[in-house]
Amino acid sequence: MEECACLCGLGSSRGCRCCQKRQDPAETAKAEGKHCPQKRQRPGPRPPPHCSLLDLPVEMLVEICSSLPGTELPNLAQVCTKFHRILHSNSVWRRRCQEEYGLRENLQELEMIATSYREVYAKLFHPYRHILGLWQEDTEDYKTLLYVAVDGLGITGWTYGPRLNTHVDGPMQFKPAFRIRLTEGKSATVECMEGCHRRPHSRHLQIQRNMFSTHCNKRDHRKDSPGRLREEWGRGLRGNHRYDWLTYRRLYLPPSHPDDLIRPGLFQSKNLPFGLMIAMLSFHGKYARVTKITGFSFGTLEIHLMRRIQLREGEIFRDFNELSRVVQEIHEQVIREQQQEDGTEESEGRGWQSPGQPSVAESRAAASEEQPVPFVLPVGVRSRDHDYPRTCRMCFYGVVTVTLHGLPWRHPGVFILFDENHFGFIWLEVKSFVLYGRVQNTFQNVEAPSPQAFQELLKSVQSYLTF
Repeated sequence: MEECACLCGLGSSRGCRCCQKRQDPAETAKAEGKHCPQKRQRPGPRPPPHCSLLDLPVEMLVEICSSLPGTELPNLAQVCTKFHRILHSNSVWRRRCQEEYGLRENLQELEMIATSYREVYAKLFHPYRHILGLWQEDTEDYKTLLYVAVDGLGITGWTYGPRLNTHVDGPMQFKPAFRIRLTEGKSATVECMEGCHRRPHSRHLQIQRNMFSTHCNKRDHRKDSPGRLREEWGRGLRGNHRYDWLTYRRLYLPPSHPDDLIRPGLFQSKNLPFGLMIAMLSFHGKYARVTKITGFSFGTLEIHLMRRIQLREGEIFRDFNELSRVVQEIHEQVIREQQQEDGTEESEGRGWQSPGQPSVAESRAAASEEQPVPFVLPVGVRSRDHDYPRTCRMCFYGVVTVTLHGLPWRHPGVFILFDENHFGFIWLEVKSFVLYGRVQNTFQNVEAPSPQAFQELLKSVQSYLTF
């Protein structure tokens, strides 16, 4: 029992958990306090040196803190005095502003308002982060597109302004609608930049989830509103639309998938007399949808990717009657299949696969491999843009659904894929052709958090394609 107490260092064998076993002469001598000439005692391992994060160089700590999310830095600053001093340096918050909000250097403006990057982050960018991105005006009347982005040491809301006599490949034209900036008192203020006033004036923002409203006390915005365009073209204002109080709903760009026919996104088309209009192309398995973003509400366009029309080396476009016959046969077959399935898939807006038709993935591969064929507008078909491509790759059956007095009316047509950046649609009943060109502008904060979020957005958007 005494031997056990000496080995474990407890001083007593009571409660000792070590195994009691027979000792050799050296261990017995050590336990009794005697010197044993047979074996020398070896020193034990040295304890590891004390190591702390605070022992790192200041430059390394600044680099570590700069890579953390800005929302975590205030908590870290409360750990100790050293972290508090480091996290008040401009270099840390400048990097967070750049990486999280795309800030570009503007030291002159920073000196003018006598502020720091930490204050810009905490009082401007972070509180108004939910307003960044694309927005669509929530109205049953003329719809506009709004893009809110970081602009220097401020946040600017840009309204899309349609331009007459502009090609679909031209850049989108925006004008400033409002600006959020820090004042000399280091508080955020919203300035309205629209209307007939020469100087910016106060504007109120009310931000909610996926929606925000703006209100301006100036009442003469109507003179500078999109309604003025309609008045100039002989169309009066419809409804009780107030331009000094506007509501916007968030707009996500469609997610991309390797099997998509082309890359989805925003496209421009001519919609006289109001110039270029914006539409969004998205893919949903066996069908694609073109959704109107700006302009007046009228109808929807769906493309059935399982209903491909054979081009016949481009000869199909030279005879309008033959083209109409082919499309009408597909249209009647779609209606018959719809009746057989009791309208289940029709109500969901999905396409139908006819016998012998390729899959969506096969169509995508074919679109990149097939050689273009000549394209000419059929005789008698009108076009709003005469500078259209002269070759195309593929054609599909499409249908425009127009709702009048609560009843849907379906009008078949031809969806024409020219290349990665252009497509068109021929509405056979009215003999009209519309050309779409991809929007070349780039946007930030427009990715949907999930495919489900984008689907919900499409359901809530109450604007559709107008021809």
